[in-house]
Parts: sequence; structure tokens; C-alpha cells
Amino acid sequence: MAGRKVLIVYAHQEPKSFNGSLKRVAVEELSKQGCSVMVSDLYAMQFEPRATRNDIVGCLHNSEEFNYGMETLEAYKRGGLSSDLIEEQKKVQEADLMIFQFPLYWFSMPAIMKGWMDRVLVPGFAHEFPNCYDSGLLKNKLALFSFTTGGSEEMYAKGGINGDIRYLLWPMQHGIMHFCGVKVLAPHICFAPEYVSEEKRKEILIAWAQRLRTLWNEEPIICSPEWYFK
Repeated sequence: MAGRKVLIVYAHQEPKSFNGSLKRVAVEELSKQGCSVMVSDLYAMQFEPRATRNDIVGCLHNSEEFNYGMETLEAYKRGGLSSDLIEEQKKVQEADLMIFQFPLYWFSMPAIMKGWMDRVLVPGFAHEFPNCYDSGLLKNKLALFSFTTGGSEEMYAKGGINGDIRYLLWPMQHGIMHFCGVKVLAPHICFAPEYVSEEKRKEILIAWAQRLRTLWNEEPIICSPEWYFK
């Protein structure tokens, strides 16, 4: 929809990968709609995933004992976070929708993307107890997790060897996004694209483009344990 702003946080080492194609389709389709699309290509940026003392500029609030949550809260309040975090937080603030594009690693997101979550979504910016979940500080935003798997859809079914794919989404969608107040759209999951034909991969990309055309009409999921574990 024209005028909307979208941030795509992308984590894959290879631009020619299927994840790279999914990211490209999203940029092209959303741009056609008149959206302003920002991309944080974490590997290309050489984004630092480690949450350390270097994220705070200047003096610490408590120099005797380092507490990352407390120090980043105080640094955020006084404008003392490192420049890379300020830049990413600015993108988040501007975005109406955040799309997280990545390959599933060990039932989770790649470490570099988890590091983005750890470092960017700090207290004071994204949450500050009791302002969490429905009252989280990012409550006027949408998020969508778009990812690929190595295993087949059957392996991630409720009776499959990996268990229901929704179980894996609980910490990502609920524990991070919903905790920060973000409303979550249904995930876009591409099961085992490396094991299907080139024709099938093209069909998957077309389906992604088609979904993006009506994305703004979608209702968020009901963020409750029942959605994940029913």
C-alpha cells in the first residue's frame, strides 16, 4: 500500500540463494505497491551479533558490575547507544511492517539475526516492564517471519519427527515480537526448497509475490499459547 514503510531484516550469506530470491521478490513487489522498503542485509553489513560493553558509548551507569539490560536502557534514554544500533532502531521506528527473511538454523533463526534482536530491541526502545506484550513499546507495528527449512513439511507436522513447526515459532513470534507489542502476521514457510525442482521453486516465489499483493488486508494471528500448542 502506497506510503507504507517496510523493513526487511535479511540473514543469508549468498545473494543467489533461495532466501535471496525471496528477499528480492519482497523488495520488488512491495516497491510496486508504492511502499518504501528498507533492507538490513546482516551478513553484507557484517552486523555485530554480540551484545557487549561496546554497545554503550561513554560512561556506564554502574561501572562496578556490568548488566547489559540496565546499561542499554540507561544508554538509550540518554542517546548513548552505539551508532549501528541507533541506525537499526531508526529503521524499526519508521517501519509499519518488519519482514524477517532467513533459513531455519537448529529450529531457530541464524545467530546473526538473533544478535540483531538482542542488540536492537533493547529495554526503553522496544519494551520496558510492565510495558510488554499488548502494551509493548512497538505496539503499532506488524511483523512477518519468512523462512526456509531443510526438512519437508511432513517432518514439521504435529505428528512428524521434528514436531509442529508452530512450536518453533513460539520463542520468535511470541517471545520476541509479541513481547515488544508487535502484531504478528501468519509466517511464510518454504519447506525444503533445495530438494524440489526449479519449476517448483518458481511456483513458490510466485506464491510469495501473490501473498504480498494482499498482505495489508491480512489480520494478525491471535497471539496466545493456543495458536502454537493447540
